Amino acid sequence: MTSLNNQQKQLLFDYCIGLTSAEETAEAAQLVSSNKEASELYLKLKASLAPLDSIKPESCPDDLAEHTVWRLNSLAHAGRTKLHELITAEQRRAEPAKTSLWFSVGRRLAMAAVFMIVGGAMITTLNFITKVAHRKYSQQMCQMQLSNIWRGMNDYSSDHDGKLPAVATTEGAPWWKVGCPGQENHSNTRHMWLLVKGDYAKSADFACPAGRSNVTAQLDASKSKDLCDFPSRKFVTYSFRLMPPKAESVNALNAQRVLISDLNPLFEQLPQDYSKSLTLRPDEVQLSANSANHNRRGQNVLFGDGRVEFVGARRLGLARDDIFTLQNTNVYRGNEMPASESDAFLAP
Repeated sequence: MTSLNNQQKQLLFDYCIGLTSAEETAEAAQLVSSNKEASELYLKLKASLAPLDSIKPESCPDDLAEHTVWRLNSLAHAGRTKLHELITAEQRRAEPAKTSLWFSVGRRLAMAAVFMIVGGAMITTLNFITKVAHRKYSQQMCQMQLSNIWRGMNDYSSDHDGKLPAVATTEGAPWWKVGCPGQENHSNTRHMWLLVKGDYAKSADFACPAGRSNVTAQLDASKSKDLCDFPSRKFVTYSFRLMPPKAESVNALNAQRVLISDLNPLFEQLPQDYSKSLTLRPDEVQLSANSANHNRRGQNVLFGDGRVEFVGARRLGLARDDIFTLQNTNVYRGNEMPASESDAFLAP
């Protein structure tokens, strides 16, 4: 095992505070999984930064960004108006001064053009910075929500003899029918619903802030007590590790186990009619795409030790297992199960 150099230590620090690109994130994740010193340093950094998780990040107010853009547009418009006034005024001057006149007009035109170009570049740059900042903010809010869910799972586990929240199911039962009425467990989200029902987590934490549904309103707490599952897919835009049939036997959190991620790209579109069957043959795009929650740039992943990492790759761990597919499976009918514990599969 080689000792870490300064560049690798800096990479790990940036990785912990979420400043790495997709490529740097993959490099840092590989470094942590393959180097003991890197893993220890990573855990120490995460522990040191843990108190910051309780601080809610604040985004730049939309009205401030809009006002700034409006000001730049106003300046650009004023520049164009002034340019027009200059040209009109100079055209009215006497003919004898025509040569010096057009030299002056040309010089002023050049100056105005420079101001217009600079103003346009500033607006473009500001729009880009605003989009990047909004994307980063949504990514961090998503990570915070997953951390909240993990804390709820941890509290639930402490109250239930080290067991994770789970609802027993039967062999061959479907796991994709989110919100399906009835007492039968036909959804892989029912065990997570126990966290909401038991006040271990808030319902709003299960909808990614960057997701397409963007559900921000929480369900009525009094009504949620009577439900067995999330009312519909729009209220839960994460995918959860598929539990084995005897779910009640699943015990405490495992540090390396992948628990939750942003929405699985294979199951973005599911039948609304629960009486229909599911038959899905993923194409090459689905087998390589990242979650739609963050515009395909990657997905936040929650691990058993509470770590939340934004990764640009679907294959994680030493085994490089694809968290969105089952091993040796080409057709999904919505009732498959992982072949082993090492086959992580997040659904629906």
